[in-house]
Amino acid sequence: MSDPMILPDETRLRAAIADANVPTLLMVLVQLTGDLQWLEPPYQPTRPRGLDDNSTGGLSERDQTAVREAAVRAILRWHDGAPPALPMPDRELMSRMMQVSVSEPVPPEYGLLLVDELSPPGVEPAPEAPGFSVAVIGAGVSGLLAAVRLREVGISCTVFERDDDIGGTWYYNGYPGAGVDTPSYIYSYSFFPWDWKTHFGRRDDVLEYLRAMADDCGLSPCIELRTTVSSAVYDAAAQGWSVTTVRDDVSRTRRFDAVISAVGQLNVPSIPDLPGLADFRGPVFHSSQWPADLDVTGKRVAVIGTGASAMQIVPAIASRTSHLTVFQRSPHWIAPSADYFGEVRPTVHFLMAHVPYYRAWYRWRLGWIFNDKTHASLQIDPEWPHPERALNAVNDRHRAHFTNYLHQQLAGRPDLQAKALPNYPPFGKRMLLDNGWYTAIRRDDVSLETSRAVALTSSGVRAASGTEHPADVVVLATGFESLKLVQTVEIRGRSGQTLRELWGDDDGWAYLGVTTPDFPNLFFLYGPGTSAGAGGSYIFLAECQVNYVVSLLDTMRSRGLAVAEVRREISDAYKTKLDAAHAKMVWTHPGVSNYYRNEKGRVVTNSPWRFIDYWQMTRSPDLADFETEPAGEEKSPRSRQG
Repeated sequence: MSDPMILPDETRLRAAIADANVPTLLMVLVQLTGDLQWLEPPYQPTRPRGLDDNSTGGLSERDQTAVREAAVRAILRWHDGAPPALPMPDRELMSRMMQVSVSEPVPPEYGLLLVDELSPPGVEPAPEAPGFSVAVIGAGVSGLLAAVRLREVGISCTVFERDDDIGGTWYYNGYPGAGVDTPSYIYSYSFFPWDWKTHFGRRDDVLEYLRAMADDCGLSPCIELRTTVSSAVYDAAAQGWSVTTVRDDVSRTRRFDAVISAVGQLNVPSIPDLPGLADFRGPVFHSSQWPADLDVTGKRVAVIGTGASAMQIVPAIASRTSHLTVFQRSPHWIAPSADYFGEVRPTVHFLMAHVPYYRAWYRWRLGWIFNDKTHASLQIDPEWPHPERALNAVNDRHRAHFTNYLHQQLAGRPDLQAKALPNYPPFGKRMLLDNGWYTAIRRDDVSLETSRAVALTSSGVRAASGTEHPADVVVLATGFESLKLVQTVEIRGRSGQTLRELWGDDDGWAYLGVTTPDFPNLFFLYGPGTSAGAGGSYIFLAECQVNYVVSLLDTMRSRGLAVAEVRREISDAYKTKLDAAHAKMVWTHPGVSNYYRNEKGRVVTNSPWRFIDYWQMTRSPDLADFETEPAGEEKSPRSRQG
């Protein structure tokens, strides 16, 4: 929040307010003035349509002008030193403000979440206390966050990153069109504001953001690049972990009190077992390994897959290739997104920096629209008469909306309409945003092939129909081994069992997605059961997980505890609850095939919870959920059972 003694230029302020999101501005007005007329007609916004942020609030030009003029006056008074009338609204008023801001019912518990947004940013790092150290595996979104929070409480950490730079998935996914499909202002850390260039961050912008955060927080000294963690073995006698790393072919083993795996779910490319991969004469590669020097101009390109990566690649290269063939196994539901390529104007940067409460309310509204608003529509209604097409009445309306959009975008192309229309309920697979996909597949030099790719030849790709499609370049946009969690590192627990032996190839699970019995002081970020399957900000979920883990470690240290291992009965009860919740949701619908489920049909990757539920679950760890050991007092396996 700006220093109230620094008066912004009124001309700049007026220009910024002219671009402000009206529903957000109304909430700012209420807090600055205490005047509740801004929550009443004619100023009540209309309900946002779809994923739109409803920037005008649906207000008339006259009423918008009244709001903006009042905001200018209130903000200038605040910058002159007038205190806000309502720096923190009471629970009843907060609930009312939230509901007015999005024009629909919002459960009151979301007020607690908004209080966090409205509160001052985090504390400065504490002096590092000797005697407790943590190994963090991976320097992506989660690993960097863990390092920040550990330093804040004075816990020493070393972050091991196998690549040449930080960034994780944003470092190695450099394909054309790469970017986020979550709005930039919620795909960002709560404590590190940023002047985003576009409403949906491009890959280079996200990478720049992560680097800036790491520099600002002074993380470089604790990060070891080009260092691969090969194994982590729990040493019961030492009450810690022996972590072996490899750098430049030199192996080194070090002891740590705890290990945080931040390798995530998207770190191992899924390479299809296609005959002829070695025979193809041109470049063939996974989308995450796109050659930096590859120019596809004038080339025939085949893209195998139509998931999130392909959805970004195809529109980005379609105008440059001589012909583009896209192999589709099954279509995805696609939502309209007018702001996908929209630039964030400097006036918006000004609002975020100089207008009190604006960033908090703007982020909260986006969070509601993209995170939890759709959750109820993902639940299976057993009384719904049309389960083959939708889960419930609201989900059916979503289907009608997305179908209508598809027909509009592909008007005059009944062949493409038939190919592109999914036969499963909306949100059964990852919901994708239209970034020019429909426009791209309409092109005369783009073919959408629904007969699956079965083999490569020396000069192209053969479909199951027998047709061979000539190609100079083949892109495998085939996703990641997301079910094979944490399998790039051999992790061996107290009993000697490895994590892979416990989970098998595709059946990972953990208490809160964060920790599991037999592996004391081992924690996962972006672990099993934590992905935002319906969309939304993973960074929010990462902050929940890191808060939980760091709070637990800090509590252990302050109480002289060396070890915490989640109780098996606690973990088992959570797994039962998790699976029961999934059984009632869209991802287990019989018409849906996705990468979220394993061979047994169990949903492994996704979280079934609302964001607010997971935030509450991870707010404060309960030591009663763990078997603990004071330093130097290892317990026997028998004494640790239930």
